[in-house]
Amino acid sequence: MKSKVAFYTLGCKLNFSETSTMGEQFLNHGHEVVEFDSAADIYVINTCTVTQNAEKDCRQIVRRALRKNPEAFVIVTGCYAQLRPDDIVEIEGVDVVLGSNEKFKLFEYINSFEKKELSCVYVSDNESLEDFHVATSTEADSRTRAFLKIQDGCDYKCSFCTIPKARGKSRSASPELVIDNLKRLLDEGYKEVILTGVNVGDYGVDQKINFADLLHKMVQVEGDFRMRISSIEPNLLTDEILDLTDENEKLVNHFHIPLQSGSPEILKLMQRRYKVDYFHDLIYRAHEKIADLGIGIDVIVGFPGETHEHFLETYNLLNELPISYLHVFTYSERPGTKAEEMSGVVDVFDRKKRNNMLRILSAKKKNAFYRSMLGKDMDVLWEHQNIDGKMRGFASNYTRVETDFDENFVNKISKVNLLSTDGNVCNGVLLPEISAIKTIAG
Repeated sequence: MKSKVAFYTLGCKLNFSETSTMGEQFLNHGHEVVEFDSAADIYVINTCTVTQNAEKDCRQIVRRALRKNPEAFVIVTGCYAQLRPDDIVEIEGVDVVLGSNEKFKLFEYINSFEKKELSCVYVSDNESLEDFHVATSTEADSRTRAFLKIQDGCDYKCSFCTIPKARGKSRSASPELVIDNLKRLLDEGYKEVILTGVNVGDYGVDQKINFADLLHKMVQVEGDFRMRISSIEPNLLTDEILDLTDENEKLVNHFHIPLQSGSPEILKLMQRRYKVDYFHDLIYRAHEKIADLGIGIDVIVGFPGETHEHFLETYNLLNELPISYLHVFTYSERPGTKAEEMSGVVDVFDRKKRNNMLRILSAKKKNAFYRSMLGKDMDVLWEHQNIDGKMRGFASNYTRVETDFDENFVNKISKVNLLSTDGNVCNGVLLPEISAIKTIAG
């Protein structure tokens, strides 16, 4: 019987790509995929466990689904399901809990989507998370950018993170499979492909190839497209990758790099694999090598033992660096991590205060970066929306750009001259229009 199925995804871009893969399973079995706010027969919730709020959100989303249809069949999967299935079973209305491996073959575990009195749990132990499952997805508001999963799992032991337990060891798609999936996405018309994974820069740890080698192969694929790295650890952003980015336009001039703390003492407690001085030098080296480079930074505030002085070390470092925006996370205790047992717990009020300070700094950095782009010609990939006669897109360096809507430029990369900004978006004019204006004026 054909059923309507709706999905809700919490967490990272990797989760979104894997949700899309689950959606394909339902479509292949004759079901219809609908929006989550619609009345559906089946609801699938793909969870995250990075923050405490993500787990609370899971409960709220289950209740939200059941308000739409109290008789709906509810499946919960993802990292939270892998790590703490017993907690999810206690949520009223959940029918099936699927682990990280099981979500990719859910029809092998579920024969009927009729609600039963007891929940079923299909979760492999963490030691068996060894398979690599391909996943691709697209942004909900755009048919121009696609996400391609090339790596999964993590071998790092950061003291605040549960992801290695939820995702298993680092593993990668074969380079042949990556290239095949890239070509498929390009054939489907996508102009930008975002490379995703838990630790993308660690690609190839189980292959006879590293991430830089893979990028060299990918830029040789023919076509009018560009690639963006979702996020890369600073110790894995090598000079070879910087050089290739500088030399080849198919790699965008934008990196998202996690710092987490600018305090040497806190960084050590976090068990990160680099030092503050290394990070400082990397950012300046990248900035000097690659023109108009956009750099986003992840940072965590309120880690155990972080004093006001430690926080100021982070703030002052970020204030100095030539970066364009911040993603700020407030530390939350995660069961089973080393950080959970550490002393020096930071008061929640202080955590929020530090978060707000860095968000304000991020807005200032973004505004300054956008203003530094004014007067320049940028390559912008235009999205499909027509909002009040305007269209928007992202420049290669992740600057948000807006101009008058012209359907001839949708899903195309075109040159735009940036004229003004409000700090959140740059207003520009398509270069053919500038040429026409100059011709008329002459």
